[in-house]
Amino acid sequence: MTTDSSKKPSVLFVCVHNAGRSQMAAAFLTTLSQGSIEVRSAGSQPAEKINPSAVEAMAEVGIDMSSEIPKVLTTEAVKESDVVITMGCGDECPFFPGKRYEDWVLEDPAGKGVETVRPIRDEIRTRIEGLIESLTPAAK
Repeated sequence: MTTDSSKKPSVLFVCVHNAGRSQMAAAFLTTLSQGSIEVRSAGSQPAEKINPSAVEAMAEVGIDMSSEIPKVLTTEAVKESDVVITMGCGDECPFFPGKRYEDWVLEDPAGKGVETVRPIRDEIRTRIEGLIESLTPAAK
């Protein structure tokens, strides 16, 4: 047991538009962690709405993210997160020492059909499952 067992680990997913990859990752982490991990997502240049192909691909696996809206990346969101996972936002993400940073290289689903989004979704799910294991080892 850690000394501060009351604090849930927190993860921030960042991509450029916060309309596809980061939203799918946040939806998977929220669902698969069953509330054991605090989840945020944001974009360096948020789109006006969620990618409809990403919404459709997630609905196929029983996750509804149709009501999500893209959010702008803030310094506060990075400061409040233990893990920051970037997906193509490059140097636009603020860096703070003591945080765990990962860069997930994933195809951008923007403007693509659901057939193209499905393998991206499946890759994100695999990575999320590994992330949950790394953040909640006591759950095993």
